[in-house]
Amino acid sequence: MAARIIANLIVAGAGVLIRAGAQAYRQAIVNGTKAGVASEGTRAAFGAKQMSLEEASRILGVERSATMEEVVKKYNHLFDVNEKHGSFYLQSKIFRAKERMEQEHLAEPEQEAESS
Repeated sequence: MAARIIANLIVAGAGVLIRAGAQAYRQAIVNGTKAGVASEGTRAAFGAKQMSLEEASRILGVERSATMEEVVKKYNHLFDVNEKHGSFYLQSKIFRAKERMEQEHLAEPEQEAESS
């Protein structure tokens, strides 16, 4: 008889804890949605945020108006140095900065053609 009462108490206590945990989780999702945390997370996960041209030029240490040859030269140097002694995070930032600068250089002929 005592074992049955103890088992019932354990089951009832576990049920209360599970319901409380589920309610706290639901509330955390609601609070996160109100604060914009969920939308930021999905935006970053799907790559919607793009590096600015200013940030890319600062990372590579070149002017915004630098030629593509200068950008590639600086990229190769920084990438090689970080490959030997740096971190994967820095390498990825350097790579993304080069991509952004390439994107800008590819867009320049289109802008010149539109203005002509």
